[in-house]
Amino acid sequence: MAPTPSARAHHDDLVPDHVSTLARTDPELVECFDSFAFGEVQRDAPLPVRTRLMVQLAALIACGAVNEYRTMAGAALTVGITPVEVKEVVYQAVPYVGMGRVLDFLHATNTLLTEHGVSLPLPGQSTTTPDTRKEAGLAVQKQIVGAAAVDAMYANAPADEQHIQRYLSANCFGDHYTRDGVDVPTRELLTLAVLIALGGAEPQVAGHVRANLNVGNDRATLLAVITQLLPYVGYPRTLNALRALDEHAPA
Repeated sequence: MAPTPSARAHHDDLVPDHVSTLARTDPELVECFDSFAFGEVQRDAPLPVRTRLMVQLAALIACGAVNEYRTMAGAALTVGITPVEVKEVVYQAVPYVGMGRVLDFLHATNTLLTEHGVSLPLPGQSTTTPDTRKEAGLAVQKQIVGAAAVDAMYANAPADEQHIQRYLSANCFGDHYTRDGVDVPTRELLTLAVLIALGGAEPQVAGHVRANLNVGNDRATLLAVITQLLPYVGYPRTLNALRALDEHAPA
């Protein structure tokens, strides 16, 4: 089925000059995907285009989909997402998927930015020092996760695992969530997108549904994000995310 005019318009707004080779080799699949992702999904789960592209970029990193990431990162720059914001999407993924997976996306991002005439490195966004990162990270961790929950994590961890709790506070939160360039509510949406797309992280998805609610992202926003990720992550991971949403933010 050919994409509807509205689906075609959504597609062309993002990638006006992109001509997929798959449109020639696999036209039926491309038409089906474009009609769904750029038509039905945009109708049923509208999100500001900046938010939509940022969470989709985060999910594509978790999926390991570097080619689609390049295309969508170019679209992100086209609609006004800044180079700093694109880089922060990549940086935010590091504590959740690991540097091993992020490296290819970091190189792809650097190549894309250079092609767009952006000078690297970008201005630094770190707000902490080696002396302040744990304290600052613990503060934002408690803001996001909840003070009682964080205290319980430290209290319940065995003595030989306390270093992991310190890493969560100082590294995951202190090195990443305290950065400028993207605010905390947006970082939480990015984190949720990464965890949904990663698969096998259902307890963490549930935890970050709660964390999103704690920082002001409501059920409608989370449902729209989950729906926008569906074409890229598939139904099983989407349904797992919906289960967490319905449990912790019921309609």
